[in-house]
Amino acid sequence: MKLRKITAIGLLLIPLILFYSKTYAGFGDLLKNMQKAVGIGGEPSDGKIIEGLKEALSVGTENAVKQVSTADGYYRNPDIKIPLPENVRKVEKALKMIGFGSQVEAFELSMNRAAEKAAPQAKEIFWEALKQLTFEDAKKILNGENDAATRYFEDKTGAKLETLFKPVIDTAMDQVAVTRNYQALESKVKSIPFATMPALDLNQYVTDRAIGGLFRILAEEERKIRTNPASRVTDLLKDVFGKQQ
Repeated sequence: MKLRKITAIGLLLIPLILFYSKTYAGFGDLLKNMQKAVGIGGEPSDGKIIEGLKEALSVGTENAVKQVSTADGYYRNPDIKIPLPENVRKVEKALKMIGFGSQVEAFELSMNRAAEKAAPQAKEIFWEALKQLTFEDAKKILNGENDAATRYFEDKTGAKLETLFKPVIDTAMDQVAVTRNYQALESKVKSIPFATMPALDLNQYVTDRAIGGLFRILAEEERKIRTNPASRVTDLLKDVFGKQQ
């Protein structure tokens, strides 16, 4: 309401200011101040900052989710590829020595495929977090480090993503044979003298790695928008983030 009053008053005064600015010294500065108050030129208004950030985060989250959701989105990206769990890595060499290398690779691939199937679920959770963005949040993000928005999302969505991902990943693991591949490895390890493979919560392992990889890609998207003008694909992004250079 306060902003609307300021805007209305400002718009009424601008023609008057323009008329008298030719005669009276100092009106140029007054005009600049009035423009700033009503959001014409100068620094972005509070509303524009929030709009710009929401747009930036919408673009960034959509790009991140799309990138990891494609086939090989995790598996062919060395930064986020889900590796063999530690208990499997300990016996990996022995398994390959007895001709079980292809099964080890199939297991690793199937974990990444499960993550790729679950990732699209994150988009709705991210959008819900955007709706809750306050001006205070916006200021902290805009003036923060290159991953400030990503950390905002981690705080707001981390627990929700885990709750959402777990059942989806459980279903995906059945579809791409993660559990079956793992059980086959366990069975083979028992035939190797002195080799053991401790129990592992596969669902939790894949869920944690899938979410961690998603946030890593989101941080990269955020950094691009902050540091690379070419990544600011709309006028609003250029206006808000251009002021931060």
